[in-house]
Amino acid sequence: MARGIGIGDEVAVTATVRRRVTEDRVSVSIPSYSFPHSIIDHTKVKKGQPIELRGEVTRIDDGKVTVDLGPLVTVDLEKVRLVEKYRPPKRRKALVDEAD
Repeated sequence: MARGIGIGDEVAVTATVRRRVTEDRVSVSIPSYSFPHSIIDHTKVKKGQPIELRGEVTRIDDGKVTVDLGPLVTVDLEKVRLVEKYRPPKRRKALVDEAD
């Protein structure tokens, strides 16, 4: 499922809504992440509803992936889904000046 993921790629993690903390903040449970996490959410999601969190991969280690979701979150490689592959910017001008 997570084959071909590299640093800089945009990935998605499916989290489950635990409860509404305030009117605009929701507590979510992220699979294989053992810490509490809350996100800003202006929609009316309900307890138990899955929600997709997107972020950029910053590190890959031994079956674990660190994703930037605001704070850095480290989850199992199987729990992420590739959304968009990183493409480095194209160089418009040569690095070396041309000889006259």
